[in-house]
Amino acid sequence: MKRIYLDHAATTPVDPEVVEVMIPYLTETFGNPSSIYAEGRAAKKSIEKARQQIATAINADSREIYFTASGSEADNWAIKGIAMKNKAKGKHIITSQIEHHAVLHSCEYLEKQGFEVTYLPVDEVGLISLEDLKNAIRDDTILVSIMFANNEIGTIEPIKEIGKIVKEKGIVFHTDAVQALGNIPVDVKDLNVDLLSLSAHKIYGPKGIGVLYIKKGLPIDNLIHGGAQERKKRAGTENTAEIMAFGKAAEIASEHLEENMTHMKTLRDQLIEGVLGKIPLARLNGHPEKRLPGNANFCFAYIEGESILLSLDVIGIAGSSGSACTSGSLDPSHVLLAIGLPAGVAHGSLRLTIGKSTTPEDIDYVVNNLVEIIQRLRDMSPIDADHPIDAAVFDKADHHHH
Repeated sequence: MKRIYLDHAATTPVDPEVVEVMIPYLTETFGNPSSIYAEGRAAKKSIEKARQQIATAINADSREIYFTASGSEADNWAIKGIAMKNKAKGKHIITSQIEHHAVLHSCEYLEKQGFEVTYLPVDEVGLISLEDLKNAIRDDTILVSIMFANNEIGTIEPIKEIGKIVKEKGIVFHTDAVQALGNIPVDVKDLNVDLLSLSAHKIYGPKGIGVLYIKKGLPIDNLIHGGAQERKKRAGTENTAEIMAFGKAAEIASEHLEENMTHMKTLRDQLIEGVLGKIPLARLNGHPEKRLPGNANFCFAYIEGESILLSLDVIGIAGSSGSACTSGSLDPSHVLLAIGLPAGVAHGSLRLTIGKSTTPEDIDYVVNNLVEIIQRLRDMSPIDADHPIDAAVFDKADHHHH
């Protein structure tokens, strides 16, 4: 049976060109990049090429690119590294309620170490308020961390404006841009950021390799201690094959950014119009315009998200109920709760994320099957269809989008 993969926000297939680039480093060019003989020098030189490819993709200097084992590690390093470096100056951190768990759990860890964290709320489409941010800044604020684009609902935050506010106060600004790279333009100079996290497996690269951009001259403590790799900032023998893969993936992503954005946006809009037009009591979560080009996140009244996913899987469609990182837990998504959805509704969400290989036929197939699945599940549903809270949520949404 043909599979239609619509979970690109969780992970992407590895581009064949990217696989190709890795192979030599798993075979003949196996030297340790820290060794001084020819095999080591060859690996070292290659790594510097990849570093430059990534720097070019985000308009940074190659000396500002540091390789990590994941986007999560990059988030942990940015937050804990800045906190530890500046704890004498202050112990206050500002973030948002809809961050990835790599950010939220790092902040919670720091709260146990005596730091104070302000979690900014978001409005019903997932945007933080610049006023709220200004009001939250204190004399002892040392770090602001706000994600570039949300992994569940696709909302894009006003990073450049946030950066301006934070910069004027002389506070360090970090953004988790894991979902942004390859989907929207990422330019560190334009964005006013000091630190920015990236991950290869969201841009058709392999899993297990990330990057933290650290602005030149920014003092930050190490997270991983050991040898002198990554200019003494991140110990551990470099993962040459995956670094090369990330470099290539970043290069491909930048070269094809415009066409990929157009492709994904067209199919995303086709999907959103199809679902909202053909399925009653459906709502789009996140911002209608300021959203990732490939992200569509819906709620359907009176149904569990999990049952939709299983029904889709049976007919060859892979989707998600939000973030892959929380799919093991039965709690409703923290992002959906933050945008004001009642817990009962937040359980019924479906995230479909589009990729390079998705076709208009795929979208038609998905929409037509969703119409039937939702109807069938509603016919079976034990949830009382006159539930007033649910109706209000979907009512408002319907008016909002038609």
